[in-house]
Amino acid sequence: MTEPHRYDAGRMANLEHEHTGGPVSAAEARAASERFRSDFESVREQVARVIVGQRRTVEDVLICLFTGGHVLLEGVPGIGKTLLVRTLASALNLGFGRVQFTPDLMPADVTGTTIVVETEGQDGRRERRFQFQPGPVFAQIVLADEINRATPKTQSALLEAMQERAVTVGGQTHRLPEPFLVMATQNPVEQEGTYPLPEAQLDRFMFKLLVLSPSRSDLASILERTTGDTLASASPVIDAARIVEHQGLVRRVEISPRVLDFAVRLTLATQPASLSAPGDASFATPMVNQYVRLGASPRSAQAMVLAGKCRALLDARGAVSIEDIQASALPALRHRIILNFEAHAEGVTADAVVSNVVSTLPVDAA
Repeated sequence: MTEPHRYDAGRMANLEHEHTGGPVSAAEARAASERFRSDFESVREQVARVIVGQRRTVEDVLICLFTGGHVLLEGVPGIGKTLLVRTLASALNLGFGRVQFTPDLMPADVTGTTIVVETEGQDGRRERRFQFQPGPVFAQIVLADEINRATPKTQSALLEAMQERAVTVGGQTHRLPEPFLVMATQNPVEQEGTYPLPEAQLDRFMFKLLVLSPSRSDLASILERTTGDTLASASPVIDAARIVEHQGLVRRVEISPRVLDFAVRLTLATQPASLSAPGDASFATPMVNQYVRLGASPRSAQAMVLAGKCRALLDARGAVSIEDIQASALPALRHRIILNFEAHAEGVTADAVVSNVVSTLPVDAA
């Protein structure tokens, strides 16, 4: 395995600065990447003032933020999923919207609706006209709390918003603000009164993160912070314009054909041999062929590459490495793999399948 590219001012000079569209000097490129790392760390520090532990989860959430992706947080009740989203919103100077998903929630409660308003014209007569009333999705950070408690009809209200960054109501399309980040939570234990997210909805989440219960020391710290007479809070340290600037910077990090091919083969390796494209070699492992009904979509490859670019920038490197793709595989793939009946009967999880693929896939193509 080759050594990953370290920071190279000449390589990073390919990045644009401040969306001017023109070339920049190596010094400007270095300053832009250093500003990104500084802002990333500042946000992480603010979140850490409230959230104890969960460092990897927080890092992955911030990677999604700075790459323009959405996040699905899964964990048992009471471990801080909603608090994490609220704290992140406090650390960012962005508009925040919250939707509590329930079985009686309607799509218009999420996206908004067209209402009739009455105004007085210049001639004194009353006039009626239609006016769009935006819903809570018209925010820069949207918390979809307990998303799997709403019906599929209501869940589908987020499909267009998450992919096209727009909402169509009454035949008119309304653009959503930038940046736009959906952070959804769900409880994996309590299944009564819930509706599993359809594959099309899951595929729109860049990462699915499993929020684990706190350790002994972390739980002690949580009690100290939450049972005293003062509560910690996060302060805003970055605004929308800076986030959009960083999102553009991340996308311009280089990735070599070799690393790109690894991401492609890693995605294809989650597809059973029976579903491989005609004429293409199958990269599936025996475990995939035995337990997987449908593998990951092209969006998963996009997620791994974008996350890899962000990780490279955080590590002051000018190009994505194989390790960056491998580190992003589990959160990017686990929710996009559909297991068959045999896997469910034998207790095989999507995480086990992804780990098997990552550990066995050759770094270089044969």
